[in-house]
Amino acid sequence: MQTTTREPAAAPTGRRPAFDRPLHVGTPNVPDRRRLFERIGEALDRGWLTNDGPLVREFEERLRAYTGATHVLATSNGTAALEVLVRARGLTGEVIVPSFTYVATAHALQWQGLTPVFADIDPETGTLDPEHVRRLVTPRTSGIVGVHLWGRPCRHDALRGIADEHGLALLYDAAHALGCSLDGRAVGTLGDGEIFSFHATKFINAFEGGAVATNDPELAERVGRMRNFGFGPGREVLTHGTNAKMNEISAAMGLTALEHIDEIVAANTLRHEHYRAGLAGLPGVRLRAPGPGERNNHQYAVMEIDERITGVHRDRVLAALHAENVFAQKYFHPGCHRMGPYAARSEVHTPLPLPGTEALAERVLVLPSGPAVAPAEVDRICELVAHALTTAPAHR
Repeated sequence: MQTTTREPAAAPTGRRPAFDRPLHVGTPNVPDRRRLFERIGEALDRGWLTNDGPLVREFEERLRAYTGATHVLATSNGTAALEVLVRARGLTGEVIVPSFTYVATAHALQWQGLTPVFADIDPETGTLDPEHVRRLVTPRTSGIVGVHLWGRPCRHDALRGIADEHGLALLYDAAHALGCSLDGRAVGTLGDGEIFSFHATKFINAFEGGAVATNDPELAERVGRMRNFGFGPGREVLTHGTNAKMNEISAAMGLTALEHIDEIVAANTLRHEHYRAGLAGLPGVRLRAPGPGERNNHQYAVMEIDERITGVHRDRVLAALHAENVFAQKYFHPGCHRMGPYAARSEVHTPLPLPGTEALAERVLVLPSGPAVAPAEVDRICELVAHALTTAPAHR
């Protein structure tokens, strides 16, 4: 992600772009630098910078309180969290996962010697289609990894039923979903285990970081060992493991951000409302919103463009926005099953086609949002979208 300032790009007419500074998706939030530097200074004074330090333990405790999960174990990043979780849960063979996700979800499985079998999504929610998941279960399947996309929780009850029926693990990639819930049940407490990401682009970040959340004490114990070279409490090596520990500096950032989570979510929500109002009435344009019974952190402002109605493809709007210093992004295009290492062996990874995935990947744009983007700037972005739809050629 590009976050440094640079000279504005030239607009197509040679005029200056609409914004003198670049507006990016996922600009890092640093809500209280003074407190962050205080915590970092305390860690430096202690000389305890990693290996389960006091800031990491405090961050884990704060996350337990916030999510309601019985156990939360901080990791170096979200990908490492998922790798450790699937290993600790004992997954083997095939694991069903959506193609419509960041490629790290699939990579974490493949990196652990598992075969990701890509399932389709419900285009309405962007999350796993339980009926397609059911059709993909084979004797080689050991688990399901759902993705709570853009803060929208998966259809947990349906997936839980499939997992229980076939004796499968049910895990979730909740990188987008800290602070989200479904029918009063908080993300972090839904599956056998769930992972969070605290990457710099997430609304709560730890520079780099992740966590595993679970209510299963035995699974938590295994995760705790495996993230630290397999060491037990007496420093004896009890199992295979890796180095997936969070350091104290990352925990300092995570703690500082977490203290301001309510105000960050409020800022996200305000910008979502500005987008909703600014895009309302544009034919063929939809701002995605939470469903019934869902609480969303509004980390992502997700616009969907239906070319059948607008006559303009999403990529034309994207190019027009980029020319104005608005760096919207395609999430997630083209889908993991179309990416090099998986497309090359599609017979292993997925029974094609995936029509819901293919359709949504062609329509979605994620727009800059969060505290780094002022509400007035959101209003101006909406004007640029409307202008692009009325002036762009009706083809890619």
